[in-house]
Amino acid sequence: MPQGHFLPEGTRLNTPENRAVSTRAAMEKAAEEQRILEGVVTMCDASHNLIVDFNGMTGLIPRSEAAMGVESGETKEIAVLSRVGKPVCFQIIGEGAGQYLFSRARVQRRALHHFLQHLAPGDVVQARVTHLEPFGAFVDVGCGVTSLIGIEHISVSRISHPAERFAVGQMVYAAVGSVDPIRARISLTHRELLGTWLENASRFAPGETVSGIVRGNEDYGIFVELAPNLSGLAERKEGIPDGAGVSVYIKSIIPDKMKVKLIVIDTLEQAPSALIRPEDYRITGGHLEHWRYSPPDKNGKITETWFGGQS
Repeated sequence: MPQGHFLPEGTRLNTPENRAVSTRAAMEKAAEEQRILEGVVTMCDASHNLIVDFNGMTGLIPRSEAAMGVESGETKEIAVLSRVGKPVCFQIIGEGAGQYLFSRARVQRRALHHFLQHLAPGDVVQARVTHLEPFGAFVDVGCGVTSLIGIEHISVSRISHPAERFAVGQMVYAAVGSVDPIRARISLTHRELLGTWLENASRFAPGETVSGIVRGNEDYGIFVELAPNLSGLAERKEGIPDGAGVSVYIKSIIPDKMKVKLIVIDTLEQAPSALIRPEDYRITGGHLEHWRYSPPDKNGKITETWFGGQS
């Protein structure tokens, strides 16, 4: 992964390398090497310092070292308070009052510097979902450095909220959309990793009956999602709202017209889960220059992504 050793928080918590730092000598060596370690926050005290359990030892992350931007006010206090019960990365910066002193903010600054220097549009990275908003999913791309996947970039099939695709804590893959060194921001996109129209359509065959989710009601029919990057069209049927689960018969698949014709068989008591699964990914690493979802439609429109500008 192009993230190097700056991985999403929680990734290294139970690794042998992290567990091996369990003696005073090992702690001193890790401090000297500025090694990135992980522990679990057990408490946030009244001064908003974080108390960390690390391999049975107790450490303290001062509020000023709990996250980038806390001291300047760019990062809200909730970013500190919300770490309780969760893994945090840190480096050892000292010892005092009978406990070790850790810094998460210094590791984050190192991580962000690395990302701005080494990540490029089209690089595929692994990230952990941290929280969801109506406009997109915030993810940890490494050491608590967050990035946004806008809702329009999550999948080709439209969704009303990112919670339909992601769960907090879930590990996902994403492609770097842009890197802005001036504003120190990295944007991500996701839909390009879920396959083209043809790749998704090849998972199905005429004559099969499968479950799906209604994604749109139009005068001419109902759009039913079969996969995050594939929908088919069924004849309109009254009383089936958007978001409903249905079983559908696949009448035909027409690749040259990019059409999947369906017949609604029945409504389901519970809609199938639309959360992204590992098997939904067609790409999980490497670098993308260009992604084309499908050939031009009848209006000449092409769904595609150029990374780093069109060539």
